[in-house]
Amino acid sequence: MEMEYPENYCYRNSSSVCEIEEEEEKEEEEEKEEQDCVYVAVGKSNTSMHALSWTLNNLVTQSTIIFLIHVFPQIKLIPNPLGIGMVPRNAVSVEQAESYVEQERGKRRELLQKFLQSCSSSKVKVDTILIESDMVAKPILDLIPILQIKTLVIGANKFHLRKSKSRKGNNSVADEILRNSPESCKVRIICEGMEVNEQMMMSPTNHTSMTSQKKEDNHDSVSCICFIPKFK
Repeated sequence: MEMEYPENYCYRNSSSVCEIEEEEEKEEEEEKEEQDCVYVAVGKSNTSMHALSWTLNNLVTQSTIIFLIHVFPQIKLIPNPLGIGMVPRNAVSVEQAESYVEQERGKRRELLQKFLQSCSSSKVKVDTILIESDMVAKPILDLIPILQIKTLVIGANKFHLRKSKSRKGNNSVADEILRNSPESCKVRIICEGMEVNEQMMMSPTNHTSMTSQKKEDNHDSVSCICFIPKFK
């Protein structure tokens, strides 16, 4: 299980550095004013790279810092040591569980490396924010007021756009975030390298709203939030 950090600490996770630093709130506020922070949600889908590429081509300035937000699921099942299926995590030894967790952590590093490399090639400062949760939209929405996110870029595919417009199926992550994000945050949806007009995404829905979902959910959706670092 990922380590949980207290809120007065910052977590730095770049391609080569991983450290924790305690920062003074005054210094954080001063640096935020100087930085142009853009947050990009990334995952396994190709739409994530489309979103990042669009961001690099359209939103980046000399003062821009890109924060990659990656949500990964909680590990509750572990491969059966006997080689058949999966078993609950607490059914295997601590060593076996930790070994599997480390393997999954390595896969995350490999996944994020291509996004980090893309930013590095564009000579843009980049860092990562990792969230352990079984949901995707809700923890990202929870993060917006915590980090005072002003610009959030999310990738979407045509299939999910069609579902949003036709009211069929569950709302996509992009649709959920667009519907429930505060006015202070500009959510930009990117589909195949182009920004989608907000009217194309928004449509009436008969599905349960995020608000009612929060009331029914008695558990905190975020098990681990890695807070933004300080650049020196």
